[in-house]
Amino acid sequence: MNVAKHEEKEAHTEPVKMTFEKAFERLESILEQLNSQHPGLEDALKVYEEADRLIAYCNKKLNDAERKVETLIKNRNGQLQLGPDGKPITQDFIS
Repeated sequence: MNVAKHEEKEAHTEPVKMTFEKAFERLESILEQLNSQHPGLEDALKVYEEADRLIAYCNKKLNDAERKVETLIKNRNGQLQLGPDGKPITQDFIS
């Protein structure tokens, strides 16, 4: 399968069937396409709509992951630690 057909196939893939990494990779591809190929208005709108769906999907995946991490931060008694606002306490990842 050549690159153009592969990208065309991915363009019609619903984000729900993609991994986060694949969706993010496709977003980068769209950005590169918009910056380097300067597509016409119709094509630009089509990929912009796809990018909008991908951004929403990636945001949902990141928010879901954040909630999972929050539930893993527990105190010594095995209970979720809550802040003064009643929301789970989070920690930043250290790289």
